[in-house]
Formats: sequence, structure tokens, C-alpha cells
Amino acid sequence: MTKTTIPVEEFAYPGSTGCPGCGANLVMRYMLKALGERTIVTIPACCWAVMPGYWPSNCLKVPLLYCAFEATGAAISGLRAALDVKGVEDVTVVGFAGDGGTVDIGLQALSGAAERRTDAIYVMYDNEAYMNTGIQRSGSTPWGAWTTTTPVGTSHGFKHESKKDIMAIMQAHKIPYAATVSPAFPEDFVKKIEKAKRTKGFKFIHALSPCPPGWKTNPSLSVEIARLAVDARVFPLYEIDEGKVHITRKGKGLPIVDYLKVQGRFQHLTEPEISSMQKIVDDNWIMLLLKESSGT
Repeated sequence: MTKTTIPVEEFAYPGSTGCPGCGANLVMRYMLKALGERTIVTIPACCWAVMPGYWPSNCLKVPLLYCAFEATGAAISGLRAALDVKGVEDVTVVGFAGDGGTVDIGLQALSGAAERRTDAIYVMYDNEAYMNTGIQRSGSTPWGAWTTTTPVGTSHGFKHESKKDIMAIMQAHKIPYAATVSPAFPEDFVKKIEKAKRTKGFKFIHALSPCPPGWKTNPSLSVEIARLAVDARVFPLYEIDEGKVHITRKGKGLPIVDYLKVQGRFQHLTEPEISSMQKIVDDNWIMLLLKESSGT
């Protein structure tokens, strides 16, 4: 029998109302495998606000608190403070929010929790738009992408702004640990969550989360697309441990077109536009290598 490389026990059961091929399902599943049953999760408005199911049904085996769209950072601070007052030290508090509720609407509360050094883990599952409300662009939507609020049409009106670098924002807060994870690499994923659990203070996890309806992709390809994002270095896997950058998987350096061509949201891009995206990816990769070599 083949030995499993990640924990066997499940704390996210079948029955979520997520779309077929939803990357956020795997993000929640792998996260809870690493954290275990002594975990409290708080979720703002986002896809996962409805995915656990309708009362009394619930696909999660851990306590769940819903909070306001902008309040995930405040919610985890409150939960941690309440547990501390009760003397409960063995429960991990997690804020689990989408990209819109993190880099846009929830950024103030996130910054506050990071500045206070709240002992909790904040996980942003990044499907790169407001998918739950109709695929509107967010600050995490990449340059060049179609969304319902950046329709291409006859004016070539895709998103013309860059994706916010949330990892750099978190690094600027000097938190003890931050990491990027992908559902295509579960061993790397679980290892980083376990490290975040062991680390005292505020931890941030940036998880890529392919979204078949929003990315206009085949649901059966979600894991493969997440793998392509790493191998094309669009979404490099690395961690920032006490300010030190460490790349955990360097990928194959595939051309970005391999990642773009399987997604309908990028099908309108011209060759010069794809070349521009390739240059941005290459520049970002060189910058990440420099950060690793310099130890910052």
C-alpha cells in the first residue's frame, strides 16, 4: 500500500455547494487536514459563506462563525481574545476569506490584526475576482483578464490594472510568517499550514484557487491549471519566515501562454499583450530570486 504524504483524516466532508472543480474546496480541505479538529474558522461574505450548506447541514467538522464582509481581521482578533480570557490555548483561530474580502473590502481589518500581532492564521483563497456575486473584478484580478465589470467587447476593455501584491503588503507588516500555497502541491501546502500553526503571532497564507465559471475553464482541469500557474511562475510558491524569503518550488519556467491558453478569460489577448504579461512575470521572478538571495 502506498504511504500517504498528507494527513488522512478529513474535516471537510463531501456535500459542499461549491461548483464542480472549485479550487477553494481543496484549499479548505488541505488546510483543515493540517490544522485538525481543534480549529475555529470565521468566514465573511464570499463563495465559502454559502458552500458549507444550509442549516442544519454543514460539510465542515469544525466550528464556524460568519462575519461581515470587511471584518475578518477583527473577527479573528475577537475570537483569539475570547479564547485567551477562557484560558483555551490549544485552539487555532482561522480567518478564511476570498480575495475581494481581503485585498479590497477587508484590507483595513487585515492590517489591524497583523499590526496587533493577533495569534491567528489568515487564509486568502484567491480566485481573482468577486466570484460569488457575479465575477466582478477585484484588486487581485490580474492584468488582461475578462470579468463582468471589465468586459472586453469591441473596445478591448479587459482589466488594465495590475494585481495587488498582497504578500508584499504582509511582508511590510513584519509578521512572523507568510506563505503562498497551491492545491496542485498538497505536500507543500500542508507543510506550510503546519508551520503556520506552530508559529506564534499573526500568519498569512495566500492560496491560489482556480474558479471554472470565472476563469472559463474545464472543471476537470482545475488542479492542472493550478500546477501550470506555478510552473509558468505566475504564482510562485515561497514563504517569508521572520522576514526571510525562501522559494519552496521554482517551477519549470514554462511560457505564460501555456497557462493563459486554457482559460477563456484571456482568449482575447493579442501576441504583443501576452509578451507584455510574460515580461511582468519574468521581472517579478527575478525580483523574488533577488529577495531570496539577499535574505529579505
